[in-house]
Formats: sequence, structure tokens, C-alpha cells
Amino acid sequence: MASIIKLFFSLFVKRSYNNPKNTFLLMKKNVLILFFVMCLFSAKAHLDLTYQTPPKEIMELADVKLPPIVSMTDDGKYAVLRYRNQYKSIEELSETELRLGGLRINPVTNISSRARYYVDLAVLDVNKGKEVKVDGLPENVRLANFTWSPNQSMMAFTNTTKNGVELWILDLKKVKAKKLTSDNLNANLGSPFEWFQDSKFLLVKMLPNDKKSLINEKEAVPTGPTVSVNEGQKAQNRTYQDLLKNKNDEFNFEQLVRSDIYKVDFDGKSELWKETDMYRGLNFSPNGEYILVTTIDRPFSYIVPYYRFPATTTIYNKEGKEIKK
Repeated sequence: MASIIKLFFSLFVKRSYNNPKNTFLLMKKNVLILFFVMCLFSAKAHLDLTYQTPPKEIMELADVKLPPIVSMTDDGKYAVLRYRNQYKSIEELSETELRLGGLRINPVTNISSRARYYVDLAVLDVNKGKEVKVDGLPENVRLANFTWSPNQSMMAFTNTTKNGVELWILDLKKVKAKKLTSDNLNANLGSPFEWFQDSKFLLVKMLPNDKKSLINEKEAVPTGPTVSVNEGQKAQNRTYQDLLKNKNDEFNFEQLVRSDIYKVDFDGKSELWKETDMYRGLNFSPNGEYILVTTIDRPFSYIVPYYRFPATTTIYNKEGKEIKK
């Protein structure tokens, strides 16, 4: 660049000396050409620029390996060690995020866009003092939602792929992981599964087959105004973030929280337990004979988050028969 500037300067001086009357015009012309050339070089520099990393010494200080999160069995014989990265990757930070009804959702993978993932697992035999890396996991895992089975011989967790969320289990004694489902779980409202008391089956929320495409707010044309009514009554209410704002938000919210509930065994075989609804909570009774199921109802609110929407709670037995609504 310096040599180009020098060339233009010498050209300008030479031509100005030979034609004193055209000095101003020549200067103006050459400056414009020089500016254009510099812009081209600047554009090329921007196109070739990629994310840079600091020197190795700086990286070792900033990206220190974190100690594992430890989950120990009640008898103290085994512990599951979960390892995570210090920072999120550029790819993770660039993923799509929708903010609806108090939720922050990745609409592609159907899990919270703020989920913190673990990237490696190991099992520690406390008596032997030996740590063994879990076998069977794929590369570049993003693990979350770790839950012990009632007898603590297994641990269930999810793995988030580029397309969705899978269900996995870890056999503690074999130190081996196994995938039970494809990446079709619905984790938009928290953990998408619950263990049966016998530790042989799981109740899993999966995306329904009739899920519709979401409305793109940037392209959608509103069909009418959003109207709020004040009836003159005083009522205290705190303010919340990420609320629904219009009918498009309502549609997208409903599509993202609808699920089918399946009963899944260790071989990955599944049977439909409850048909499509907006399931918010699944909670087994202490003896495992009953389950409390909470579903979200309409109308949706624009002033409170989803957990304050109208809801119905139903008690079922473990076979799915309704006991009390």
C-alpha cells in the first residue's frame, strides 16, 4: 500500500510540474483514484479476516480446564464426573433464539438456548480411586439434563445435535453409554423425561408428528391489532421478560411446547402413553404408582410468563388411566 501511495504522489508531482495550470484538477483526480484503490484493498482485507486466537501462553491462562461436576451415588461407591468447557463456542453463540412466554428457546433443536452443556463424562470407582472415561459417546457431544434412575444403577441424560435432542442412558457398572431415541425430544420446558420407579422405563416428551412450521415475524403480515383492556381495577403485578406480544407469538409458542408422551425402555422401544398436548410438568408420586401431569391451557397471557398461564392438573396411574382431574 505504501508503494502505491508513493507512485501516485510522484505521478502527481511530475504532471503538476509540466502543467501548472491544471494542478488543482490533477490533484482532485488522483486523490479520488487513490481513495478508490484504498477502498478495494480495505474490502479485500475484511473479506479475508477470520476469528483470531491469542498466543498459546494467553490461551493457557484464559481457557483453564475446569474441575468436573461430581454426582455421587447414595452409597458412596461411584461418582459420575461431568466435564464442561470454560466458554461457549462461536457456533453456539450464533444459534437462533426465540423469546416467547418467558422462555428462551432454540427453535431448531427444541431446547433452551441458554442451556449449559457438558462435553465429556467419566465414572469414578471411589474404593479403587480409579476414573474411567465413559465409552459409547459420539464426538462433539453436548450433554445436559442428567438424572439418576431410582435405584441409581443408571443415569439418563440428553445430547443435543444440530437437529434436536436425543435421550441417552449411562450404565454405571459397565461405564458405557447408550442412545435410546432419535433427536426428536421436546426439551423446551425443561427436562423432557422422568424415570419410572422400577428403573426400567422412562416417560419421555417427544415432538408431535403434526408440528407446523413456525411463523417468521420478519415476513408475517399482521391480521389485526393487539388490544389490551383496562377495566379500571387496581392489581399489583411484577414485570417479566420475553413475553408473548401478538397472535404470531401465540402460534409459535403453542407449536414449540406441544408434545406426545411415550414410554421408552432400555432397548429404545417406545409406546404412546399420552397424545399431543401442551405438557408443562410430569411428576411421579414417591411410590411410583401415580403421576401428576400438568398441561397448559388457553387463553395465553401477554403480561405473565407460561408458568402463570391457565393450567389443568390430572392424576394418572402408571398405566395412564385417569384417576382425578
